[in-house]
Amino acid sequence: MPDIESPDVDASLRAAGLRVTDTRRAVFSALHGAGHIAAEPLFGRVREGLPGTSKQSVYNALGDFVEAGIARRIEPAGLAGLYELRVGDNHHHLVCSACGRVEDVDCVTGEAPCLHPSETRGFAVHTAEVTFWGVCAGCAAPA
Repeated sequence: MPDIESPDVDASLRAAGLRVTDTRRAVFSALHGAGHIAAEPLFGRVREGLPGTSKQSVYNALGDFVEAGIARRIEPAGLAGLYELRVGDNHHHLVCSACGRVEDVDCVTGEAPCLHPSETRGFAVHTAEVTFWGVCAGCAAPA
């Protein structure tokens, strides 16, 4: 898992078994500090620093990152898929039903899976994804 405080982009990519390219560097750097971001606004950030980048190459890099385990894609109902660099800790998400803001929340038991289904139906469960829906403080504040 990359050090989110001060990522060494090249080392993070190599450690994940990925070839270092300008596009992958730019996508990783744009993801850093972005929290949870959809591909479209991420593409805009990448284009600022690497103007010739195609949308497809950004999507390819994101797919490579998810497959390599250095990024995670979440898909809250009604929102575009979102990408984040926080991986490997089975955390969950808080989503504002008014504005779509997404925040991380740690797993309450600290180990995966932190929930156990009443019936596994033959599955070997390794992960539970939980999304808490509500209204963030900003949207709940009186106007």
